[in-house]
Amino acid sequence: MTKYELALVVNAKLEDEERLATVEKAKEYITRFGGVITNVDDWGKKRLAYEIQKMKEGFYYFIQFDAETSAPAEIEKHVRIMENVIRYLCVKQEA
Repeated sequence: MTKYELALVVNAKLEDEERLATVEKAKEYITRFGGVITNVDDWGKKRLAYEIQKMKEGFYYFIQFDAETSAPAEIEKHVRIMENVIRYLCVKQEA
């Protein structure tokens, strides 16, 4: 299994419950496609480098996980259409 990291920027205008539900949904996608979550970092509310969809702030989450090489593409397909995620990036971590 390969180590990956999924970075999510979640809409800052959401209530706490909605925001946490969005992160849980992303974690559910990781486990559904055979991933094993090793760590979740919540960086909290940060100012965006530039305005995205008329938003200046977002909540940053970094989810580290182990998965087969086919899993990140499947996870990205689902995260891409999540309304509350304004940006995402899935990268392979160095060994």
